[in-house]
Amino acid sequence: MSSAIAVIVVAAGSGTRLGHAEPKAFVPLGSGTVLSVAVDSVLGMRETPHLVLVVPADRVESTRSHFAPVAEAAAAEIVVVAGGATRQESVAGGLAVLPASVDTVLVHDAARALAPALLFDEVVGAVRARRRGIVPALDVVDTVKRVSDDGRVLETVDRSALRAVQTPQGFPRASLDHAYATAHEEFTDDAALVASAGLVVDAVPGDVRAFKITVPADLHRAEQFVAERAAQASRGAAAPRVGTGTDVHAFAEDAATPLWLAGLEWPGERGLSGHSDGDAAAHAICDSLLAAAGLGDVGQVFGTADARFAGAHGEIFLAETRRLVEAAGWRVGNVTVQIVGNRPKLAPRRAEAEALLSRILDAPVSVAATTSDALGFTGRGEGVAAIATAMLLPRS
Repeated sequence: MSSAIAVIVVAAGSGTRLGHAEPKAFVPLGSGTVLSVAVDSVLGMRETPHLVLVVPADRVESTRSHFAPVAEAAAAEIVVVAGGATRQESVAGGLAVLPASVDTVLVHDAARALAPALLFDEVVGAVRARRRGIVPALDVVDTVKRVSDDGRVLETVDRSALRAVQTPQGFPRASLDHAYATAHEEFTDDAALVASAGLVVDAVPGDVRAFKITVPADLHRAEQFVAERAAQASRGAAAPRVGTGTDVHAFAEDAATPLWLAGLEWPGERGLSGHSDGDAAAHAICDSLLAAAGLGDVGQVFGTADARFAGAHGEIFLAETRRLVEAAGWRVGNVTVQIVGNRPKLAPRRAEAEALLSRILDAPVSVAATTSDALGFTGRGEGVAAIATAMLLPRS
């Protein structure tokens, strides 16, 4: 099976700083290894990718045998190839075995084993929307100093323009192929190599879980994450989870903008502004569901940079949120949402809205409305707010 998406997991390094005899990717982590934990995240992606594992030459056959049943269970194709002397050579080896159908390539370091599947999905979405290289990155929170070789502090560096870059890094296939074909020096990551070819690379928000396992303290941190995740899964099997979400949208300046709220169009009412249709009620519900499942928030999952959701109606957001929640092992128990604003008058269409939202989520949804007694922006008629609470139950 081939896919339009490929993920190359680089796992050929020795990892000597980790202090283990095994190569870093094969060091035990939880009930598996660093590599197996990384593969689990990749196979949790929204679209099952074509997966290439680049490992030390003497580990190719054993790795292929180990992941054969994993590939079968996930209905995925997992190809294992030998790495090169450098990371760049290893990635090139992975690129060489990709099928022609692949048009989007993600390169991921196995050492960032806990990078969540959601981060892979976000990078893929950004690559497709912007048609350029995408790297996840975190703000630099520590004060950064430039220091001389003998340890003298020379200056404080302005950190506002600095980012700590992570993987997976994603690229249009043609861009990455071109960059590797024309590279004449070694780079520390694929974004630098692609940029050296004169191509644009953008940064998107990263994830703290995508830290790199380099030294024993990192491995200990990873073990704690894995143990906590296993404990949460065990507790979650017997306990529901609750999340709260809010959303706010101002009324659009263009009087011709249609109003969409609680999944319904409201003819004759002034619409709300937003990257999508501005349905504050639907977005608040999504926020509450994502929060309960521990999957982030609406801004993180449905970012304004994702062209797929430009002008999309609330039903699209709700259906995709339900899919993500169910993929994480949950089902929607029930949802309540309260709309705060002077208009529209909800009562005549309350039952219609509840029936629509309940059908989309396959769970009871109650909708209420209130005004704010002429206080605040809703009271002044400048926009609409919504507050939602969702309960999730373990999927049987």
